[in-house]
Amino acid sequence: MTAANAASAPTPPVSPPEAAAKASTVPQSVLEAMKRADAAARAKRLGEAAGICTDVLAELPDYPPALALLGTLLGHRGETARGVALLERAVGRQPEVPLWYSNLAALYRFAYRLDEGLNAARMAVKLAPGNAAFLVNLGIAHVDLGEGMEAVNCFLAALGHDQDNAAAHLALAQALLSRGDFAPGWLEYEWRNKIEQAKGMLPKMSAAPWNGMRLPNNRLLLVADQGFGDSLQFCRYIPRVVGRAAEVIVGCSAELAPLFSRIPGVAGTYYRWPDIPAHAAYCLLSSLPLLFNTDATSIPAEVPYLQADGERVAAWGRRVEEALPKGKMRVGFAWSGRPTHPNDRRRSLRLPQMQPLARLTNVALVPLQPGLSAADTKALAEFPNAVDFTKDLKDFGETAALLSHLDLVLSIDTAAAHLAGALGRPVWVMLPRPADWRWLTERWDSPWYPTMRLYRQPRPGAWEAVIAEVAEALAVQAAGRAPHA
Repeated sequence: MTAANAASAPTPPVSPPEAAAKASTVPQSVLEAMKRADAAARAKRLGEAAGICTDVLAELPDYPPALALLGTLLGHRGETARGVALLERAVGRQPEVPLWYSNLAALYRFAYRLDEGLNAARMAVKLAPGNAAFLVNLGIAHVDLGEGMEAVNCFLAALGHDQDNAAAHLALAQALLSRGDFAPGWLEYEWRNKIEQAKGMLPKMSAAPWNGMRLPNNRLLLVADQGFGDSLQFCRYIPRVVGRAAEVIVGCSAELAPLFSRIPGVAGTYYRWPDIPAHAAYCLLSSLPLLFNTDATSIPAEVPYLQADGERVAAWGRRVEEALPKGKMRVGFAWSGRPTHPNDRRRSLRLPQMQPLARLTNVALVPLQPGLSAADTKALAEFPNAVDFTKDLKDFGETAALLSHLDLVLSIDTAAAHLAGALGRPVWVMLPRPADWRWLTERWDSPWYPTMRLYRQPRPGAWEAVIAEVAEALAVQAAGRAPHA
């Protein structure tokens, strides 16, 4: 979860007191309709809220609260240009509502209009200087522009106004971790499950949180508490936990269980909460870097730290040999991640953007996206050098076995990259700018994964340059390598 990015998303309920101040000349029916729209937005009935706003604007085309709410809702569903236009109209007609500027700043970020995003975020803070959320969004606008110290100052200012603001703590954590300031970064990172977007993701735990103590007579539960990529990154600590408790078990998704169950010392994996046996303490996987005092020199980077099942490896070996053309470099590739990821608009690609790879005659491409969409299936037909196994990638155990027979994995910042790195396979990762904290800044390598090469956008949104660089590097490597028999 990239909560700092999530914190900057536009906030749907947008009829604050400042907007109501101009309501005296507005028909009562419109005021009542906007109350219903706000209530629907707060209840996450976003389609209903948008419909009400549309009806209001049919009656009053320039009514600022309806413009602002509809613009924000359109931004939430990816219609950035329309959302920006409506919010710009709203603040043009009623320029004293800080929340509208903050929401407009978030949409400017999505459109890579970064200077305008910074100015809008500054205006929100100018109008409401004590609002921690607006200060966090201003900090994130500075992050976009590579202004790390200015961002940290905003996050600190936000915490000065609201010391328990989880989004500010997590934004500060990511800023610190991205520059390698690990000790304070891990402390702040403990706020990750307290942000609004994370509420309800974990059940109420009935055991004590583990502090690293030895439990020679007790069972310890480790919980894969975040996305697939995070879990694959942090499971490297499990062998260090084994031995500190009489028994170590892991709660994780069914997709991860085939790999996590093979980690030496894991007594069992469970993907249904009711099935987890009694335990004396629990620990979130993403808290283990803090408990083990991880810094840049002590990251457990020995690979592979995950192993595919031997029978699956053999079965995939036979399939790969039958399906892939001889003499070509075998490259697995992943171009998009989970759509609900808070930073997915920036990290994911559309398959047609990867067209330069289709022209590489010495490369056989293997998609690693489980369950291709109809659009991706259609687009894949334009890649004559691709062989599709995705219907059989039911879990990460299957994917890991397939990766054992590939020469390279090319991926955006998603689980496929972490899996390849955990298996010790060569992997190239295409990163947005700014990248997630775990990739640090400006480095082409990763202290977490020694077999990984990073390709970074030269500026936010500039995927074409990254794809062109990767395609050229692939062509060179494919031409110079020994062919498969």
